Amino acid sequence: MKTRDRRQGVVLVHTGEGKGKSSSAFGMVFRAAGWDMKVCVIQFIKGQWQTGEQKAAQRFDNIEWHAMGDGFTWDTKNPEQDIKTSREIWEFSKQKILSEEFDLVLLDEINYCCGYGWISGEEIAEFIQNDKPSWLHLIMTGRNAAPEVIDVAHTVTEMTPIKHAFQAGIKAEQGVEF
Repeated sequence: MKTRDRRQGVVLVHTGEGKGKSSSAFGMVFRAAGWDMKVCVIQFIKGQWQTGEQKAAQRFDNIEWHAMGDGFTWDTKNPEQDIKTSREIWEFSKQKILSEEFDLVLLDEINYCCGYGWISGEEIAEFIQNDKPSWLHLIMTGRNAAPEVIDVAHTVTEMTPIKHAFQAGIKAEQGVEF
């Protein structure tokens, strides 16, 4: 593994309407963990429901996992609480990044928070440019990535749906969707 002083931290954004944003990021989480990198996963929306990725991560001693948030938000009854929770998770995320304890940090579904206007893209981009350790890899997922975040990222991938099982009446399946 490259030492931190020889590593260029890469900022990645996975966005778009299609499936696979978080799944791709989790693949990178396990890849980094396999190289003995210290990894931190912070989920902004998921809340407390268990996923296969989280269960798998428990088998690694170098992955720290934080499923936070109040759950799915598209039918929220309390937007003020969603804003408060998102802001708290963002502050927590910044502290984890600044701790210099981790080699890779995943901010899963943070882009949704920008899309809803709960955290500004400008604020995130400014933090990345000015405060993120230069050697730290950072992945941000979710629809509606802010233009400012896209501008500061090194790699941006937009997932585009062509066909989805849900359109054929197939509900979320364990092992595929969660």
